[in-house]
Amino acid sequence: MPTAQEIFDAIKQDPANAEFTKAGIEPLYHVEPEATILIVSQAPSRSAQLAKTYWRDASGDRLREWMGVTAEEFYDSGKIGVVPLDFYYPGRGKSGDLPPRKGFAEKWHQPILQLMPHVKLTLLIGMYAVKYYLPKREHTLTETVRNFEAYQPYFPLVHPSPLNYGWLHKNPWFQQSVLPELQRQVRANF
Repeated sequence: MPTAQEIFDAIKQDPANAEFTKAGIEPLYHVEPEATILIVSQAPSRSAQLAKTYWRDASGDRLREWMGVTAEEFYDSGKIGVVPLDFYYPGRGKSGDLPPRKGFAEKWHQPILQLMPHVKLTLLIGMYAVKYYLPKREHTLTETVRNFEAYQPYFPLVHPSPLNYGWLHKNPWFQQSVLPELQRQVRANF
């Protein structure tokens, strides 16, 4: 099994990532050998990539609030791993960030996940992560999130982006029933 450093170096050397590597941009993910919680999302935001820290943006602030953890617990507890579907900011599209590149997760997730054998709870953040890890679900993203219990040990969530204010406003059940259970499960696996 390759080491964390060998995987990191291989990702940087992959020809598909040559433009990022040439620009001095490193892949953004986080391996914790003792992680019990894994966060899978679409890709780092532009501000997170510039800060060289995963979830260092408004979405990260909201995600930590949803999880019921402090920034210190999130970054320094050794309990949380972060593996987006693409480890580089994909750029801006007409209505938000571009989707993660196809084939990236297929190539890199498995060797990285082998480095975190203690994961018990996987948060799937947003449509892309949900589609990738739950391809046979028969619901919309909203219904998948509403029926999160059916997908354990995966915990599907909408993206915590400030752009999702409208969705949160239209779906008050999310804050009333989903978030308390998310916080309970996060604490149980901390």
